[in-house]
Amino acid sequence: MIRAREDSFRLAEVFTISRGSRTEAKVVTVEVARDGVVGRGECVPYARYGETIASVLAQIDGLDPGIERYALQAALPAGAARNAVDCALWDLWAKQTGRPVWELAGLPAPHAVTSAFTLSIAEPDAMRASAAKHAARPLLKTKLGGGPDDLARIRAVRAGAPDARIIVDANEGWSAAQYEALAPQLVALGVELVEQPFPAGEDDALLHLDRLLPVCADESCHDRGSLDALKGKYDMVNIKLDKTGGLTEALSLYDAARTAGFQVMVGCMVGSSLAMAPAVLVAQGAEIVDLDGPLLLAEDRNPPLDFIGAEVQPPRPELWG
Repeated sequence: MIRAREDSFRLAEVFTISRGSRTEAKVVTVEVARDGVVGRGECVPYARYGETIASVLAQIDGLDPGIERYALQAALPAGAARNAVDCALWDLWAKQTGRPVWELAGLPAPHAVTSAFTLSIAEPDAMRASAAKHAARPLLKTKLGGGPDDLARIRAVRAGAPDARIIVDANEGWSAAQYEALAPQLVALGVELVEQPFPAGEDDALLHLDRLLPVCADESCHDRGSLDALKGKYDMVNIKLDKTGGLTEALSLYDAARTAGFQVMVGCMVGSSLAMAPAVLVAQGAEIVDLDGPLLLAEDRNPPLDFIGAEVQPPRPELWG
């Protein structure tokens, strides 16, 4: 039996990116029950990819209740619905066998990884205050929007957190001219990376730019089928389970990206600890980890993922895996 439902988690504060603001994380929780054992997974439908809570629930409702993980890869496309079911099937297998997912997947035992903390987009003064509040964190990820205040925002963040490493996420909001103008100034401020500066369908411009500021593919990278089109444009790819369609493809994408010469970032949508838990396995060895979803929530799963400072710990079996 496969059960899916909508859940909602209040955010600790309003979270804003260039596409809008939210005060809660709306997710789909999946439970796969077989022989008295229940596996769980979570996904975050994303409007940017044409997904809604209703469309994801409909995709899951159409599945064979007895579907197995490898058949699932062909039954649903990469995306949020497949992610929640795939992760639930991994969790189910772990519970049925009494073995952790990392062992079932042939991976080394996971360790804690340091996660970025995301600052949502705001006026420069507000971003400086937010950066100062989180200045002790080793890595801050700053949302930008392509407007005239982007440079002022990063100057404000640097002033608020003078010792933190900084990466930025443009969420497809820049033009080639903006990249050329901003890149040297951001590098001078210690910014290490920009995520998805251009719209996914217009990123050929990266073939002709001097990438003084390294570039990470987010909206342009979904699964292994994305990689060929990214060569020569991007230095890094952002692996998110809601894009890959689950842990199964995420692990394969990680290996393929390494083989193709890309560095790896492991990121997330704004969801609960249940959504982040499988991604902790993918994040082992990644150059950048961005699994701060639970840190943005006012309420979470019980038990949640454990954070010690900026380090996210491997999930407890009671949560997942």
